Amino acid sequence: MADVRPFNAYRPKRGMESVIAALPYDVYNRAESLEVVKNNPESFLAIDRAETQFSDDVDTYDPRVYDKARDMIRERIDDGRFVQDDGEPGYYLYELTMDGRVQNGIVACASIDDYMNGVIKKHENTRADKEVDRINHVDKTGFQTGPIFLAYRHNDVLASIIESVKKGVADCDFTSDDGIRHRVFSINDADKVKTIRDEFSGTDALYIADGHHRCASAVKVGLKRREENPGYTGDEEFNYFLSVIFPGDELKILDYNRVIKDLNGLTEVQFFNEVIDRFEVCDAKKLYSPEDKGLFGMYISGKWYKLRAHHDLKSDDPVKGLDVSVLQDGLLGPVLGIGDPRTDKRIDFVGGIRGLGELERRCKDDMQVAFSMFPTSIEELFKVADEGLLMPPKSTWFEPKLRSGLFLHKIDQ
Repeated sequence: MADVRPFNAYRPKRGMESVIAALPYDVYNRAESLEVVKNNPESFLAIDRAETQFSDDVDTYDPRVYDKARDMIRERIDDGRFVQDDGEPGYYLYELTMDGRVQNGIVACASIDDYMNGVIKKHENTRADKEVDRINHVDKTGFQTGPIFLAYRHNDVLASIIESVKKGVADCDFTSDDGIRHRVFSINDADKVKTIRDEFSGTDALYIADGHHRCASAVKVGLKRREENPGYTGDEEFNYFLSVIFPGDELKILDYNRVIKDLNGLTEVQFFNEVIDRFEVCDAKKLYSPEDKGLFGMYISGKWYKLRAHHDLKSDDPVKGLDVSVLQDGLLGPVLGIGDPRTDKRIDFVGGIRGLGELERRCKDDMQVAFSMFPTSIEELFKVADEGLLMPPKSTWFEPKLRSGLFLHKIDQ
């Protein structure tokens, strides 16, 4: 059963939410981060990517970078730009609206024990080298700053509470530059707080939708704190990590498309013959986006094609039956020689938020062939996670992205 705990967040001073809130740190490279912070020094990205405070000759992972992040958080707390909520611990409601679609997340602290015992389920592997950065950031600052994006199966009681909370006045309400509306509500009513915790305690599973590396990093810092505090009780804040938990039926997964650098030594005619052996192929309209599972778009030499997987490529297996697996196992691996998409430099991935025009641009600039995908469904994600299996890399792209800096969770006393 899930242990989802209320807490007292540090939050931006009222009125500063819109200038402080920032997209996740891993959305940007170093140059992009520097530009964002240069244009808006209040952006939380300045803390999440504290290398922006140094010249380019200081490595992104230099210990001084994490010291700087710690100092910046302390400075902003000391001067009142971040304020901790007082009173009894509570929850928060974080509502995001994108293109008229609304999703409502409960902001809380999830248990590191639930992650380790499988109540919080994952669908991706993590890489140790990518974890180290956030481990150092959380460990040095003593704060979790980027919430983990979790999902749960629909719950009528929680849905009713969410609707009642939204009848109140929002703590903040702003629209970010990308057109996403953000609203935050405090949930302090003792009965509602108890009911939320009780409902989650009766939930069999929570699912990591986005933020596998942030989650693994938060857990490892928590375990490190346990080693440093052998008399720990389990009630300390370091035993929990900052999360926003959404009902799965409100979430939208976008397509996660593929671009390949070359045809693995094949001529275009040879490549097409291989494709035809595995897929039904027909001409498609410009910027073809698959309408259903089992369909793929292919862009090559300035033209779009519609592909339908042959029956022998399909599978009832939760992982092998995913469209990303069908494309990888049926074409990218055996024909184009993409053995491990995690490490092969000949493949790149383009989130659906960038549009299919980005696939055409990449094929003009540095790639030869592109594939547009039908999005993985949230039920497919749940099924893979429930079976204890892992999806291929870059299977899901969630939008909208949660903002960092709206909620901070202090893990040290």
